[in-house]
Amino acid sequence: MKKKTFFLFTIIIFLIILISIFYINTSKKTKIGHTNNSQEIVENILNISSYNATIDVKVVSNKNENKYIIKQEYKSKDSNSQEVIEPSNIAGTKIIKEGNKLTLENSRLDLSSIIEDYQYISSNDLDLSSFIEDYKNDSKANYEENQNEIKMYAVGNTNNNSNSKYKKTLYIDKKTNLPTQLEIEWTNKNNKVYILYNEVEIK
Repeated sequence: MKKKTFFLFTIIIFLIILISIFYINTSKKTKIGHTNNSQEIVENILNISSYNATIDVKVVSNKNENKYIIKQEYKSKDSNSQEVIEPSNIAGTKIIKEGNKLTLENSRLDLSSIIEDYQYISSNDLDLSSFIEDYKNDSKANYEENQNEIKMYAVGNTNNNSNSKYKKTLYIDKKTNLPTQLEIEWTNKNNKVYILYNEVEIK
């Protein structure tokens, strides 16, 4: 009788120890996994090598507000392009970069006037790759998260001009691990750019 009681008591103690170890390990994995998951998402964004995207762009300034739909194709730093889908008056305009050569294509339009009137369209500030470069070069770049998304913050200079700084915020969906929105705000003037990623394909 005593042997049976001792045997049962030993089994119960053993099961309690096993359950405790399992619970502790599971808890640790859950906490660590959550942290690593967010870090991994950020690292994946920073290591994007090529992508295709269709974006809605809204440019807000003191004088007016302009909206565009743009198709982007980014193969590498030296090979990428943007094509304006809307508005119709500049639709079909392509900005193509190959190496150090920047080409604008649209046989219907005076391309020099496009550069003057639509400066942000010809700028690489609209590229996701531009944000990635700014984030890597900004020693104070950081990110924060909530249950649904991650916000990555970076500050950069326009054409390396320290007097023309801008702040960028990239929003990432934690379910898809894909960017959903990019906001650009110039600190020395009231110009803002809002980019909504309707479609994005990371390669």
